[in-house]
Amino acid sequence: MVAPVGENKSAAQRAAQLRDEINGHDHRYYVLNEPAIPDAEYDRLMKELREIEAADPALVTADSPTQRVSGTAAAEFGEVKHAIPMLSLENGFTDEDLADFDRKVRERLGRSDSERAGLIEYAAEPKLDGLAISVMYRDGELFRAATRGDGVTGEDVTANVATIRSVPRRLRGKPPAVLEVRGEVFLPYAGFEKMNRDAAARGDKLYVNPRNAASGSLRQLDSRITASRPLDLFFYSLGVVEGGVVPEKQSALSPWLNSFGLRTCPEAKKVVGVEGCLEYYRDIGARRPKLPYQIDGVVYKVDSRADQEKLGFVSRAPRWALAHKFPADEELTLLEDVIFNVGRTGALTPAAKLKPVFVGGVTVSNATLHNMDEVARKGFMIGDTVIVRRAGDVIPEVVRYMPEKRPADARPILMPTECPVCGSPVVRLEEQAVYKCTGGVLKCRAQRAEWLMHFAGRRAMDIEGLGEKLIEQLVNDGTVSSPADLYSLDAKSLAERERMGEKSAQNVVDAITKSKTTTLPRLLFALGIPQVGESTALALAQQFGSVEKLEVASATEIEETPDVGPIVSRSVFEFFQSSLAKSVVERLKASGVTYEPIKVEERASLPLAGITIVITGTLAGLQRDAAEDALRELGAKVSGSVSKKTSFLVVGADAGSKLAKAQSLGVRILDEAALEQILKTKQPPNPG
Repeated sequence: MVAPVGENKSAAQRAAQLRDEINGHDHRYYVLNEPAIPDAEYDRLMKELREIEAADPALVTADSPTQRVSGTAAAEFGEVKHAIPMLSLENGFTDEDLADFDRKVRERLGRSDSERAGLIEYAAEPKLDGLAISVMYRDGELFRAATRGDGVTGEDVTANVATIRSVPRRLRGKPPAVLEVRGEVFLPYAGFEKMNRDAAARGDKLYVNPRNAASGSLRQLDSRITASRPLDLFFYSLGVVEGGVVPEKQSALSPWLNSFGLRTCPEAKKVVGVEGCLEYYRDIGARRPKLPYQIDGVVYKVDSRADQEKLGFVSRAPRWALAHKFPADEELTLLEDVIFNVGRTGALTPAAKLKPVFVGGVTVSNATLHNMDEVARKGFMIGDTVIVRRAGDVIPEVVRYMPEKRPADARPILMPTECPVCGSPVVRLEEQAVYKCTGGVLKCRAQRAEWLMHFAGRRAMDIEGLGEKLIEQLVNDGTVSSPADLYSLDAKSLAERERMGEKSAQNVVDAITKSKTTTLPRLLFALGIPQVGESTALALAQQFGSVEKLEVASATEIEETPDVGPIVSRSVFEFFQSSLAKSVVERLKASGVTYEPIKVEERASLPLAGITIVITGTLAGLQRDAAEDALRELGAKVSGSVSKKTSFLVVGADAGSKLAKAQSLGVRILDEAALEQILKTKQPPNPG
């Protein structure tokens, strides 16, 4: 009941009191895990606040607990550029991996092997199996939330994150003026089970695991749907911080964040040395089945922030942290059948059809068998009882079979002599483990569909919304037979298709139109030229500058491209000589597909033009990606492998086989200091 106004408190005063009281209970419940009142009493307080605000909407404040649920649906997620990239972590799978990580940390910090003082203190915590998130507060108010995305650019999910009860709208105490906290959104097992019970009652499809359910819930376009999902969140690291002093120890971060009302994992703990890490790892592993949320390993971070800064980063991961993954999950099940999938190039790949089994957090009914040589080597037969393995997001695989359980009627796995999709002959490529359908994209629907999915992929033409199901429909009914046909699609005809409304259809058409403006490397990669991946597409683009020049190039001229050998050059040459490729390229041009040509002549005048550089090992003072980009801007070709065309090999710490190959080929070896000098002077190294 709404308190009477006038005698003791005004409605505004009562609303303010209720907001403070409810926020306090949220803090006790979600952060401290110490609820002070029953759920019914909490509901009564919330009901009273809702009634006051409904009676006088002017009393509604932006940080009111009643405003966690937005009443409007976002048309789409905006992009958020992370000021500080959200990096991934290096993975370790064995005790030896952990020991190696610790050894490198001690060596780089100059710590003794034998003395107690040389042991490293680590902050350890469970590795949650959820969705990485960044939440920014300005002057204590929730300002923005974004997904990790690719680490540099994420999606703006502020409205949805604001519905999570463990995320305060307003921080407590005196937080920094700008505080970006990072953590993991997850779905506790209890909430996951309730969601599935509710879905079953409605007759809806069940969710396969908590992580996928959490990810799907967070990325709803309507935040009211997100609000109905029992999501939770633990914070564990920082991004941008302005106007405040952060703790000097990683292990002190949790109580510091808790003081502002931000929730952290209660299992976080400081440990010492490898033995301390392993003790924590084994303890959490033993208690893993009883934890209320899904984890897939343990994260160790060097506790001293000063040491973290000394250690720095390599590529896209910090040198001061390691994700120690739990062993791959394995289960026994029945190999019921084998089907053969046909890929973009016509390659037939065997896939196991399994009796459904829950493994690695999901129900698995299909698994890879890699290729027929692998099938023969491992001796699989249809009807075998097999061990299927799944670790993290890795595609499930069949590891081995149980000989003692093989039935008398087990059947051998045989490669079909005809394509299961188009009926064309299947042949085995000489000296390779690959069997191919000879029908090609013009005859084989499967190859055609895979080609189109590759063309529309994020790393190619990036046509968002053009997914596998829609492409299959378009190919099966003959609407689309090549990538060029995509640019003739219209929203009206797409909207008439299964599971496609007017808005979805228009979004697809808009994405297709947007893709007309692209880059030459993306276009070359999208064409699906056999043997040409992203790096080769980039090398070809830099070498020739335009599709037109590449179309008339000979195989010998193509082979002059760095990292392009005779097999790849022949493949590229034959592709552009084919009538199909000529037709597709001409039709793409006619459809308005354009790119900015690369001016090869201008690149030839750059200081490092004609030089091919390979970087191997760990760089101490430079980030690999940034160094490679800087070299390319100076005209150099940056390659991933050493060959006779390599001009210089830059060697960092822990260099491997590339160093040995470079030495055998007589390639000049440079250290990191020499690389820094090249970037500083913008000139090639002195002759040596």
